[in-house]
Amino acid sequence: MDQDRVLEAFRRESGALTDAVSGLSEAEWNFPTRCTPWSVRDLLGHICVVIDWLPGILDASAPDEAGISAAEYYRPDDRFSPRTDRARIALAQDRAAEPTDGAAFAEVFAATWRRVDRLCRAQPADRTVRTRHGDAMLLSEFLLTRVVEVAVHGLDLADALGCAPWLTSSAGDAVLGLLLGAEQMAAADTLGWSRPRFLRKATGREPLAEPETTQIEQLGIRWLALG
Repeated sequence: MDQDRVLEAFRRESGALTDAVSGLSEAEWNFPTRCTPWSVRDLLGHICVVIDWLPGILDASAPDEAGISAAEYYRPDDRFSPRTDRARIALAQDRAAEPTDGAAFAEVFAATWRRVDRLCRAQPADRTVRTRHGDAMLLSEFLLTRVVEVAVHGLDLADALGCAPWLTSSAGDAVLGLLLGAEQMAAADTLGWSRPRFLRKATGREPLAEPETTQIEQLGIRWLALG
């Protein structure tokens, strides 16, 4: 996925998430999510953390060439181990505890993603980065993993709040393309699922009936290890 398109998906999805959380009541910020033990506030803290890796990554020296794609980034290794998950949970909760007021936290999130968007727009299309896990990637490929975070956890937040998902078409298509590959995008529409429903099913957030399992495997879905 080219850098301009993935940045547009990141910008639109992050903006939709900002709009969704800006008017939450203080009680809603403390609603539980399916991402135990995180509340709505904690989960937004996690999204802030994973987006805010970018400034430091961009400040570091760029590797000579990219080594892995966005799909390969999600390989099941130590980055998704119980030990790493414990650290991930703590980082999110620490970030969520900084602003005590929910409205202020929504503004923190908006400032975080807008800064990242501004920094990334200044980078060349062939910019490479080294992630905190040591992976050498094109910036566009790493940005696609951030779109996954904002989009999929946006579904978690919408479900926790009991409201309709705000998944944007650009982010939905970007994540679907990562899961299936561009050549299978059209075939996915034969299932008759909306983008939110497809992403819920493809990430284990909604159970698959036996016929659906067969259908989705025939599409050659790339199952991602998600922390």
